[in-house]
Amino acid sequence: MKAGTADLATLGHRIRHFRGERGLTLDQLGELVDLAGSQLSLIENGKREPKLSTLDALSAALGVELAELLSREAPSRRAALELELGRAQASPLYASLGLPPIRASRGISDETLESIVGLHRELQRRASEAIATPEEARRANTEMRERMRERANFLPDIERLAEEQVRASGHRSGALTHREVSVMAERLGFKLIYVDDLPDSTRSITDLENGRIYLPPASIPGGHGLRSMALQAMAHRLLGHTPPASYDEFLWQRLEINYFAAACLMPQEASVAFLQEAKKERRLAIEDFRDAFGVTHEAAALRFTNLATSHLDMTLHFLRVAGDGALLKGYENDGLPLPTDVTGSIEGQWVCKKWSARTAFEHTNRTTENYQYTDTPAGTFWCATQTGRTDAAEFSITVGVPFNQAKWFRGRETTLRATSSCPDENCCRRAPDGLAERWSGRAWPSARLHAHVLSPLPSGTFPGVDDVEVYAFLEAHAEQ
Repeated sequence: MKAGTADLATLGHRIRHFRGERGLTLDQLGELVDLAGSQLSLIENGKREPKLSTLDALSAALGVELAELLSREAPSRRAALELELGRAQASPLYASLGLPPIRASRGISDETLESIVGLHRELQRRASEAIATPEEARRANTEMRERMRERANFLPDIERLAEEQVRASGHRSGALTHREVSVMAERLGFKLIYVDDLPDSTRSITDLENGRIYLPPASIPGGHGLRSMALQAMAHRLLGHTPPASYDEFLWQRLEINYFAAACLMPQEASVAFLQEAKKERRLAIEDFRDAFGVTHEAAALRFTNLATSHLDMTLHFLRVAGDGALLKGYENDGLPLPTDVTGSIEGQWVCKKWSARTAFEHTNRTTENYQYTDTPAGTFWCATQTGRTDAAEFSITVGVPFNQAKWFRGRETTLRATSSCPDENCCRRAPDGLAERWSGRAWPSARLHAHVLSPLPSGTFPGVDDVEVYAFLEAHAEQ
């Protein structure tokens, strides 16, 4: 249950509590505030947010101060238990059990409600104990994803900064060139130098004393990687970053420099104009957006998430999924039920086998996007998925939207459709009874363990970076 939903539920309980103290029925109170009893019932059940004028009227009719009515405290012990039960039953942990929710009706005694809530607490405690040791990176990642979700994944200050820097480089249209990136660096007092001996733990190194940004000599086809790394290095200076004091700060700085680089490679004004025109013609496609600005498919997909809600008036989701089905990166503000562990973290969780992010691996034609509609407990979604491969493994990139927004995209006419009931484990995570009975206890698979799962980041000024190697590198190059 999200924070806003929880606040509405508490407000509803408080309204019901004060109405009960005044001995008023729903219809009687509704008549006092010029609201139908059925509409008032929706407010009391946390299913509708009342207008400010309605809150003022309720406050006056119930004889309580507005601040008292809006307090976030449960009005009674019974209400606190009902609210806690609602939060527990809305959690991914409970959803994974595939059990129906229990309605806290008046027929359920306080003692019974205490027992049910106690069981949920114990279930949560045991699940938390099974997650291994506290994982700061996962917690910080989860908090950062929620923070960006609240902002529609859009950072206007960095957008403006990127637009200013790109224009100052002389860039006017098309893909940002290496020369223009070099001009941007020179305006900041830096020279880009390409070397083949960067420490393995770094992507680039900025020599603040001598005004140099060291980059690797080669990158992915098209040079997007080199341009992006140079822009990220410049972003630290432009954004006034200081050595991070916490892992949270380190992750936020990394997000900001990635955002700045993307906003330079795909400037807001040109990108929005391109996307709005494509939407008008009902031919939105990440493939076209990618090709127009000379970036990778993933970069275009992520950039689309920055602009779609703020400038195209649509909600959406993004997924990067490994070939084994593990979710590597994700974002949503359209209600798609992303898989999470008990902490709310999505990284490393298995995506439903029926989603296009995984079915795309089964297609023989991988040169273009694959399209699919998927019916889920949260509604029907349309998705476009492109697969790719690194030296280590294959992956898929997915951008999707709710059914009613598919009309703006190329590929909306696809007849491919699937049904997913995840997080119910009966969907794709639990073997059929006959198969499970046949093989349970008769097999011992050897798991392929992702090495990074057990590898802590080396300590140092910057997490994951070997300071000794960096300082030795700078010393060697400072004399050249």
